[in-house]
Amino acid sequence: MVDINNKQEKCSLCRQEYTSINTEVTPGVKIYVCKTCLESAKHNFIWICMNCGKVHVRPKKLVIERTNNFELKRAYMLCQDMQIIQGIDMCIECDPEGILNYMQAQKAGMEC
Repeated sequence: MVDINNKQEKCSLCRQEYTSINTEVTPGVKIYVCKTCLESAKHNFIWICMNCGKVHVRPKKLVIERTNNFELKRAYMLCQDMQIIQGIDMCIECDPEGILNYMQAQKAGMEC
């Protein structure tokens, strides 16, 4: 749920504009999103790493085209017209070894 209050903070995504539009992503942790970034979310999937704060933006069409997993592709296609900004636990930039370990575990699970 998006909260609009009087407190102005820098946008957590572009870090340029000040905004009062925010949401609590985990208890006590809020992200602020300006109108420009909200508009960008119409055409892009936006992920923000909750560990390092790095923002990853990818065009929705490109993500959907490159996804091989049918269920994930279907879910993304259903979200095509929605404005979605997702918080992720870690990203390749802040924990490359953790991501590689996760991917290896997923691959091992698929081989069973």
